[in-house]
Amino acid sequence: MTKQSKGDVALVTGASRGIGRGVAVGLGEAGATVYVTGRNLDDITRTVELVNAAGGTGIAVRCDHADDADVAAVFATISREQGKLDLLVNNATTFPNQKFLFSSTPFWEVAVDVWDGLFDVGVRSHFVASQHAAKMMLAQGHGLIVNISSAGARLKFAIAPYGVAKAAVDRLTEEMAAELTERGVVVISVWPPPTSTEGQLANLEADDDPSTWSAPVFNGRVIAALAKDPNLAAKAGKAIRMRELGTELGVED
Repeated sequence: MTKQSKGDVALVTGASRGIGRGVAVGLGEAGATVYVTGRNLDDITRTVELVNAAGGTGIAVRCDHADDADVAAVFATISREQGKLDLLVNNATTFPNQKFLFSSTPFWEVAVDVWDGLFDVGVRSHFVASQHAAKMMLAQGHGLIVNISSAGARLKFAIAPYGVAKAAVDRLTEEMAAELTERGVVVISVWPPPTSTEGQLANLEADDDPSTWSAPVFNGRVIAALAKDPNLAAKAGKAIRMRELGTELGVED
């Protein structure tokens, strides 16, 4: 059995790489115990190594977020090993190839299974994980749920299902916040900036300038600061750009 943490306990879903991994490492820097999930055990084990090196305690739990039984098992493990959950970061989703994702392909030429991946493993997994987290957080009287969304919820820069899925995540945030805020649990959507993830760097376009992009760990540092924000409840239900949040909270990009 994992020793119970005296600090914050967090769960970052879809932390195999990219923004999810960066968030986990940023929380590790803040000293959190960070559970990380993903389908590939080797990938999440590497994330755990980085969390530990950053000063936190990383714990890998293999999970397919399209499988409700897998998700339930993750929360049962956290409850058994830690007895609490302070922070859930919903990041898990299924993306198509990034060149295709951010292409100008019209909606009538997008395969339906692309929609299914973005909604079934994206929006739906956020809903299911939040259900489990809310029950734990309500019982303890506090908690923070952060949904990783995108400015694509309002701006057109990717294929149609991506924008619709992110808009749904932001609306889900509003709905959950309306029911949880007065009970001590805060729900917020965040919009990461262009980030130098493995996928983005592998699919550079001629007009891309990675020097203007944020490091993945920046997103984690902002969320770690957000969790300690004394004005946290005032942000409930909102969708906020990560860089704006970082400026407000004093986190350098």
